Amino acid sequence: VFMQCRGLSFLSGFALSVTALPFNPIKMLLLIGWVYLCLYFVQRVQFSPLVPRMYKSPANVVTLFLGPLLLFVLLVTDVIRKSSENRGSIFAVIKERATNIIESITSGNFKPRGPTDIKILDSAGRSLNEIYGHGKSKRQDSHILDLTERIIANALEERASDILIDPKEDSTYAVRLRIDGVLTTVQEIGAEICHAIINSLKAVSSMDIAEKRRPQDGAFTAKKGDDTASFRVASAGVLNGEKLSIRVLNRQAGMFTLADVGLSKKQYEVVKSFIDKPSGMILVCGPTGSGKTTTLYGMLNEIDRFTRNVITIEDPIEAQLPNASQIEINPKADITFAKTLRSVLRQDPDVICVGEIRDEETAAMALRASQTGHVVLATIHSNSNASALVRLLDLGVSPILMSSGLSLVASQRLLRVLCNHCKKHAEFDQSQILEFHRQGANYKNIYRPVGCKKCRGTGYYGRTAVFDLLVLDDRSKAAITNSESLINQLRSDGDKKGASNLYKQGFKNVTLGITGLEELKRVVG
Repeated sequence: VFMQCRGLSFLSGFALSVTALPFNPIKMLLLIGWVYLCLYFVQRVQFSPLVPRMYKSPANVVTLFLGPLLLFVLLVTDVIRKSSENRGSIFAVIKERATNIIESITSGNFKPRGPTDIKILDSAGRSLNEIYGHGKSKRQDSHILDLTERIIANALEERASDILIDPKEDSTYAVRLRIDGVLTTVQEIGAEICHAIINSLKAVSSMDIAEKRRPQDGAFTAKKGDDTASFRVASAGVLNGEKLSIRVLNRQAGMFTLADVGLSKKQYEVVKSFIDKPSGMILVCGPTGSGKTTTLYGMLNEIDRFTRNVITIEDPIEAQLPNASQIEINPKADITFAKTLRSVLRQDPDVICVGEIRDEETAAMALRASQTGHVVLATIHSNSNASALVRLLDLGVSPILMSSGLSLVASQRLLRVLCNHCKKHAEFDQSQILEFHRQGANYKNIYRPVGCKKCRGTGYYGRTAVFDLLVLDDRSKAAITNSESLINQLRSDGDKKGASNLYKQGFKNVTLGITGLEELKRVVG
């Protein structure tokens, strides 16, 4: 500060000496502009990662006189360094930087780097500053913490479900967001800075920052005003560095009702009738990220939790349900789905929700519970209703137990919803129109994505689910119990039939103008 003040006084004296000369307004304006540029670039150099900490003071003094020139030299040096590391031409590096800036601005990803009002907290409620043991007095650490908070805040603003931080090459890391089920690269960060960001996220997630090869799991929360978001973190050592995968848990899932998830009127009535029954198992299946947990919460919100004892077993708890007992799985403490389910059966439950069936013991206990006067809601990873039945058999569940306990199977997929601000009517040729007429479909309400600022140029905003329901009546249960040929048939063509049913439900959404044909083909096939 002393050196800057001395430099400022020198510049002021120099300016006064110049004013003593014959007045020239152009030279005076140029001199004043140069002085202000020098003072501005002093601040830029002070917080720039291009200048090492030990050279900050000399760089500030030089910047007072050579401001813009010094910044230009630093930028040229950085470009040359990047060019030598990547073994490419200097012009290629400059072109890549300019292209990234233009793409960021045109796609709407370019945002001012101002301070955020978000606070990242660990499981004990400590912030990043408290974990690091200091306030924001150390500029370098403050810069890293601000970048970390900005990444998390941007993910929440963009409605991302996942944050991926992975090495693109030796010197660069890519930050990608999964928005409406599609990954998008939002920024690229230098490896040295990104290593510090990863360590910050691992520290707040109660993970060992010294361990970079062995996979680790953790969790943290972020608070912005009165809103709180939860995150689940997984790390893994990969080529060129360490990869961090962060799942943004949907806190709003507990607000969804069964009518909000995308069921048709007929499907809603079928699911509601099974929820109201005194016993039976409803199994929701689908791949990872297909919205199974949100559907479970929608079913739970259809239940009168004042008059029925509802207990959930989740990994992790994504949203709080009033008047429900929610238990979180913790394998490190030996709290597993099977052991928790065994203890829950002694708590006089009316409705049991099992977050995921992963093993034979959990599957068998859940099916037995559905036979003894309990409504059981559960999920399983599979592609279709038929493959869910095959998956239960592969886990070791007997056909008799499965047929007697299972009542309803629902497979689902998530389709992106067309942006109402920019969608336009799709145009078809004559052969396509004839095909629509042959199928009895109304092609006049089919829209196509365009892209605008609201949807970030994708043409889609938000998602809805499509379902394929399989009701296990007495005839189908008897077939499962007595016929091995049925099981072989399910193994051979069950997935094809399930995909066909999902396509039919999705095509109805296309003809209603909810989603596009390309999106239906991308998700269902």
